[in-house]
Amino acid sequence: MIAYLANLATIVAIFGILASTLNVAIGHAGIFSVAHAVFFGLGAYAGAQTAMLLVPDPLLALLVAALIAGGLSLCLALPALRVRGEYFVAASLGLQMVATTLFSELKPLTGGIGGLVGIPRPELFGVTITALPLALATLALILLATHLLARGSFGRTLRAIRDAESAAEALGKHVAVAKTLAVAFACAGAGMAGALFAFHMAFVNVESFTLDQSVLVMAMVIVGGTGTLWGPLLGAALLLALPAGLSFLPFIPPTEVGAVQQILYGLAMTLLMIFRPAGLVGDLGRGKVAH
Repeated sequence: MIAYLANLATIVAIFGILASTLNVAIGHAGIFSVAHAVFFGLGAYAGAQTAMLLVPDPLLALLVAALIAGGLSLCLALPALRVRGEYFVAASLGLQMVATTLFSELKPLTGGIGGLVGIPRPELFGVTITALPLALATLALILLATHLLARGSFGRTLRAIRDAESAAEALGKHVAVAKTLAVAFACAGAGMAGALFAFHMAFVNVESFTLDQSVLVMAMVIVGGTGTLWGPLLGAALLLALPAGLSFLPFIPPTEVGAVQQILYGLAMTLLMIFRPAGLVGDLGRGKVAH
């Protein structure tokens, strides 16, 4: 039971990083992307290859994953940032589809459909450790960085762009630069989450980085509350605890847990949009972060 709870806590922390970083793009900059799993995957493959080919040093793997995911986000996002609103969503959807195919076909780097097997356990200063303390420490770092970003001038610029991009541009704000940096921060964080995921699972394949995962992470942000500090983490905990709880119910067959989970996700999202459109944390949490 302890091992099960530790595993669940690690997954919640990893997805908390994903949701918190995506919230910078969605909640603060108003950039809706359905391709966050792409950079999650890039970080996972980069971290796994670093551990398998070099040394299983988690700090090195996290750095490499962040640099690759953040760097490639600049190459891939810069053209897409020329469009707005639903056009950017469509562009990110296209990126997600292309990346999923590439993850499946680039076998020397990703292992193809079979994935990468035998990823070594992380070693810090010669001591083998679990992914849980790494995930918690990284989550704390991301939350601190997000908090400082939101309270600073850069955060205020992002919110101005989110609320009225044309007006922000007319006031002399460097809209393209701000949006690019927000995307790079979000994607670098997703890459770090991917490296942690690779260490924790000791195996990664394309099935973990599909459109379904991107939509799930976006749902975590919306359910918890966009633009808030703790909302995405709460959303991650709830949406991951839900299937875990369903598996313990004796009247739901194991083969039907997935279908019941999707029904409950849809119902929860519908009720949330009706009764709590600002998310579970709501405007109170947003105010504490934003101002």
